[in-house]
Amino acid sequence: MRKILTIAACLALGAAGSAMAQETFPRNGVYDERTGLVALTNATIHTDYKTKIENATLLIRNGKVEAVGTKVQVPAGAIVVDAKGKHIYPGLVDMFTSYGLPEVQPARRNWTAPPQEESTKQGAYNWNQAIRPETNAVELFKVDKKQAEELRKLGFGTVLAVHRDGIARGTATLVTLADKRENEVILLDKAAAALSFEKGSSPQDYPNSLMGSIALLRQTYLDAQWNNMNPGREQNISLAAFTGANNYPQIFEANSKLNMLRADKVGDEFRKQYIIKGGGDEYQMIKEIKATNAPIIVPLNFPEAYNVEDPYDARRVPLDAMKHWEMAPSNPAALQKAGIPFAFTTADLKDKKDFLPNLRKAIEYGLSEEEALKALTATPAQLLKADKHVGSLDKGKLANFIITSGNLFAEDNVILENWVQGNQYKITEVPADYRGIYTLKIGQQPERKLQIAGTPEKPELKVIGQDTVTGKITVSGNLVTLSFNKDKKSKEAIRLSGWYADKNLQGEGQLPDATLVKWNAKFSEAMTEKAKKDAAKEKQAIELGNMIYPFQAFGQAELPKQETVLIKNATVWTNESEGVLQNADVLLKNGKIAKVGKNLTESGARVIDGTGKHVTAGIIDEHSHIALQGVNEGTQAVTAEVRMMDVLNHEDPNIYRQLAGGVTTSQLLHGSANPIGGQSALIKLRWGKSPDELFVENAEGFIKFALGENVKHSNRAPAHNVRFPQTRMGVEQVYVDAFQRAKEYEQAWKNYNKLSKKQKAAAGEPRRDIELEALVEILNGKRHITCHSYVQSEINMMIKVADQMGFKVNTFTHILEGYKVADKMRDHGAGGSTFADWWAYKMEVKDAIPQNAGIMHHLGVTTAINSDDAEMARRLNQEAAKSVKYAGVSEEDALKMVTLNPAKLLHLDDRMGSIKVGKDADVVLWNNHPLSIYARAEKTFVDGIAYYDLERDTQMRTELERERMRLVQKMLQAKTTGARTQGPPMRRASVVHCEDVEHHAEEDYMAY
Repeated sequence: MRKILTIAACLALGAAGSAMAQETFPRNGVYDERTGLVALTNATIHTDYKTKIENATLLIRNGKVEAVGTKVQVPAGAIVVDAKGKHIYPGLVDMFTSYGLPEVQPARRNWTAPPQEESTKQGAYNWNQAIRPETNAVELFKVDKKQAEELRKLGFGTVLAVHRDGIARGTATLVTLADKRENEVILLDKAAAALSFEKGSSPQDYPNSLMGSIALLRQTYLDAQWNNMNPGREQNISLAAFTGANNYPQIFEANSKLNMLRADKVGDEFRKQYIIKGGGDEYQMIKEIKATNAPIIVPLNFPEAYNVEDPYDARRVPLDAMKHWEMAPSNPAALQKAGIPFAFTTADLKDKKDFLPNLRKAIEYGLSEEEALKALTATPAQLLKADKHVGSLDKGKLANFIITSGNLFAEDNVILENWVQGNQYKITEVPADYRGIYTLKIGQQPERKLQIAGTPEKPELKVIGQDTVTGKITVSGNLVTLSFNKDKKSKEAIRLSGWYADKNLQGEGQLPDATLVKWNAKFSEAMTEKAKKDAAKEKQAIELGNMIYPFQAFGQAELPKQETVLIKNATVWTNESEGVLQNADVLLKNGKIAKVGKNLTESGARVIDGTGKHVTAGIIDEHSHIALQGVNEGTQAVTAEVRMMDVLNHEDPNIYRQLAGGVTTSQLLHGSANPIGGQSALIKLRWGKSPDELFVENAEGFIKFALGENVKHSNRAPAHNVRFPQTRMGVEQVYVDAFQRAKEYEQAWKNYNKLSKKQKAAAGEPRRDIELEALVEILNGKRHITCHSYVQSEINMMIKVADQMGFKVNTFTHILEGYKVADKMRDHGAGGSTFADWWAYKMEVKDAIPQNAGIMHHLGVTTAINSDDAEMARRLNQEAAKSVKYAGVSEEDALKMVTLNPAKLLHLDDRMGSIKVGKDADVVLWNNHPLSIYARAEKTFVDGIAYYDLERDTQMRTELERERMRLVQKMLQAKTTGARTQGPPMRRASVVHCEDVEHHAEEDYMAY
């Protein structure tokens, strides 16, 4: 005989799957060996994200799916559960949680103790504690009933447990959310390898920057390859584990769009296709994200509206934060439209209860229900290679499923039960659904209509007759209480009490005159579908602002395009032998300077009247730190392995601001925290383009060196100042030692490459070292030095070391005592890039004079004026003019100090720095003499594209204020309708200099 149960009266089936497998654990007491055979009948079953079967049966045995469909034969002895009117979905899968794992406490710097330079981890492990691939989450995992219950309430039955600690984090484990022993819930002990750019709990000083983390990860890949190819050379548990983890899916926690692109570059370098956990901002760079070919793990942590009632607080909210609040819910739909595979996660939510409401909000913003279900079932299961266990309700898979009152994604849906490994977990007891239209008869009164709407949990009552009145309804099981005024004018209430049976209501009540009456309400039509239709009518179409590039104030929906431009009748500063041309024309075509002369014509060109105006080459800033997320990896004396290209931020508003000052090209330098810093990035200020599109194509490599107080940490407290070197003479030895090691490294590779194939196999390949490779490039003239310097004695020392070790110093930057050693610089072949008149801001510059640039120039040193400051770069033309006043430099030569001369120092003078046919169309149109304090850049062209236009800028400011006000009003409306709000973000200005050191987890922003 079969026992038939309703879903509401189902037995506690927690033991139904207990016999699913033989156990190694002994039992103390009576064995419970029930078969775990259960049939759920008459349900709407979604076997996978695209297949729905009406009036179907799901048969489970011993915690697994045995059959599903409309023709399933229910075997004798099965417990039958009537699920009529209910929906059954596969259990949801979250592939990025910390479920069951110990909490990770990020290392906090003890400022009373010296920094930790070496690893303190005992054993044959990696030299850096942020590299911990030997960690296996399965060994740390413990079932957490409280966390499991929280996730089951959301519909999840399976999760990936990731130990979020370190850069190389080891392996993650895939587990179910059953309340069982650890041995019984683990599906895949090693389901994925986990990586990130965050140090986690490592107290070690290195790395303290994002670029340092990237370099460390790159070097770890190389070390692991070397360790694997050369067994016996070094026993390293960490590197062996890192190699072993390559066999699993690679999950990289990036948390932001730019870090996603950075992670993908590392993956491409080492032929790894990461699954990348994003930050919910992928829609802002959807083209670039798609190009990574990476599946994305997407959090649904939509930001709260900002409290903008106070206009001053509203001004503190940057435009990008406002727009992200509005557009973040559209992110999943954007990924779907782009064809990017993705899975959802509960990670990053402050309150896990927001998950389902945010998921439904994403559907309102364009995500299809099918894709939403796929992202919660099939996609994570496939990515983790666990689709033979979970992700759908196919025969042989785990009996992980949820039972819902209706469509999972409907606002009024309720998750009733969550079955995990065949174990039933009740989630919600739903009250009877009384919603509908009834014919109400109270005693001898005329019939009226009774409408019950709202939701089963919060029903809403209307009584419709000669008057329509609203009332109150209370439901408890099948008992109901009604209360409403007898008409609109009356305050006297009719009170009714009764019960629900066979879709009808009946009972007894009392009229306002104390008369006792009997009443009944006969069901006539359902209210739920009507309510849905009415809601659809009332719901307004979601309107979003334009996507802008970059996603920042002064971003544009459409970027300016390259065009043919003819500037006529202007004063043209050629920086060539022709000098300054009066009433001349310049033709920009195909991104190049096509013609320079008088009376030029060009069919189809946009003609700009340059009468009374001046045309110059674009300003080039040889020393800048804009558009970077961190400038110093200051933990070690030599950090040649780090690259500024890895931390480029194309949305830094300083790019746009400097275009407004006529700047077209910048060298982005590492800071001055160490004698040998990181590799430079040379960019053009192509505002709105992606990071990779900013780099100057085929530019030669540069690197930052530094001398003086900064590199020996003169301004640090003694307890913190433990890193070698501590003295200026120690700095010299750092250089000698580094280049000696580089020479030996290069020789080792030369010796190896001379060997035969057999000899190479016997000898073993030398270990690749990306730090030394950069120094070898210097020795071979493939990378050039920009050296931070002030004091005469140290400049002499640097030249001596360069001569001794066989390399050249390309540029001495800052060089405020350059006037003392200009002849030696000239003889060495070094240029000077200096400030115009900075002085007395520290002891090293007490001998600075404003004639410095002029003296170096007059003695034959290629001299440039740089900014080292985001603000100053907007007026480098004025800085150049100071050498006219103080040192008698000609106006043309002064202008060259910020155009042609920095181009020479950067080995780009064949492409930019002057108005010459064939050079890049990096050109500025000024409204006045370019060295005048009254000069304003009216148009700044980069590659013939007007990335800055004064007229358009004025228009954009108006549009920007209009957009801000639209968003403010939308946030105010959201607050009125009950949305949670937050205060203005605490953001710091993104202005960095040589000496700034910040932890890489911090990000800098600039509010408009």
